[in-house]
Amino acid sequence: MHIRIWDNCLKFIGSKIPEQSFKTWFIPIIPMKFDSPVLTIQVPSQFFYEWLEDNYVHLLKEAIQSEIGPEGKLEYSVIIDKGNAKNQPYTVNLAQKKEFSRFAQNGASNNYVASSPFALPQIENIQQRSNLNAEYTFDTYIEGDCNRLARSAGLAVAAKPGITSFNPLMVYGGVGLGKTHLVQSIGNRIKRENPDQFVLYVASEKFASQFIEALKNNSLQEFQNFYLNVDTLIIDDVQFFKDKVKTQEIFFHIFNHLHQNGKQIIMSSDCPPTELQGLQERLVSRFKWGLTADLQQPDFETRLAIIQKKLQDDGLKIDDKVLEYLAYSVDTNIRELEGVLISLVAHASLNRTEINLELAKQTLKSIVKNIESEVGIDYIQKTVSEYFNVSSDDLKAKTRKKEIVIARQLAMYFSKDYTNHSLKSIGSHFGGRDHSTVIHALQSVNDMLDTDARFRSSFSELKKKFKMKAI
Repeated sequence: MHIRIWDNCLKFIGSKIPEQSFKTWFIPIIPMKFDSPVLTIQVPSQFFYEWLEDNYVHLLKEAIQSEIGPEGKLEYSVIIDKGNAKNQPYTVNLAQKKEFSRFAQNGASNNYVASSPFALPQIENIQQRSNLNAEYTFDTYIEGDCNRLARSAGLAVAAKPGITSFNPLMVYGGVGLGKTHLVQSIGNRIKRENPDQFVLYVASEKFASQFIEALKNNSLQEFQNFYLNVDTLIIDDVQFFKDKVKTQEIFFHIFNHLHQNGKQIIMSSDCPPTELQGLQERLVSRFKWGLTADLQQPDFETRLAIIQKKLQDDGLKIDDKVLEYLAYSVDTNIRELEGVLISLVAHASLNRTEINLELAKQTLKSIVKNIESEVGIDYIQKTVSEYFNVSSDDLKAKTRKKEIVIARQLAMYFSKDYTNHSLKSIGSHFGGRDHSTVIHALQSVNDMLDTDARFRSSFSELKKKFKMKAI
């Protein structure tokens, strides 16, 4: 009966919204049961649930009540954990409402929530809250050349916290490259495999503010005791300890105690320990005791895999050409890439239009800086120079440094391939060089493609980028 009710609801909804929006947001829904007057439907993710509630709640209400009657109600069954071969997927039922409670992966919740360490009465008698986001797991952390060392080290630490030589584990990298995701993935894995251990994630600024509050309230001993009872301590963005002398002192003592007692310490930073400014030398020295691993900007394949995983988790489907265009166009960091994807889905649904290349280009123009509408020589010079980490002016200068010469020859090659400029015109755009220099550049690129595998890889990635831009 529940299937028939939902099929009738789909007919009603399909007549009210564009076909693309209908396919994206309603076809993936599965009717689960009907317990009059409540119909339960299953949606593939929390994101999916929130989108329906924010954008289609009135339409859903109208459809349900037209089919069941004015007393008709809707309940969602949201997939929290997709499970595996041994364990069934974990779902949680939600009545129709705007609020969404974030559940831990195992669905457990604590009776006592610790708002701050120093406010706790008897620490040993309380099941502590870890402050971990259950969505941050190794399953959702895509591996690539940019993060392979850090991810592998994280898995080793998660398997044997406090036992490996990776103690402390320091992960560093720029904004939006996945530091928080990785360190919390480690914490979640440790918590899952060792449920009796006290795993705590805390941002460095939160740690500092808690310490100041403890000083004000004369509860410093309680504050310190709390942290000394932690089995795995995860400190995010330790660079914010800069110039906080007293905070550094208390953290130094906590660090020593935990390390000496075989407890695991995991940290993240925006730079390696050697470049941390405003931190005591003795503290920086201890940061170097274990393993330091960096996160770099993801390459094209990793960016594409991240997008595909995000869509899969959210139960969405977008044309592969659009995904490739996004992966090539947004090469700054993972956070911006995911933000662009969410904006694209939002634009398509709110404007009731199909997600295609044209919409992707329009969306990117309003979000990402310096997105150009066509492939011209200026764009080619800028793209090649950024790829090889040189300046566009270097490509026009007289310098004969090898890396600049290779970048210049590639830029000339792509200018010939993707523009209508003559050889003479191309040469003039590269510091007034003549057409014979451009001919030599074309021949040099072809020769290197035949003999240099690393060069072929760089050539291939740049060519795909220009190809996508030229669509």
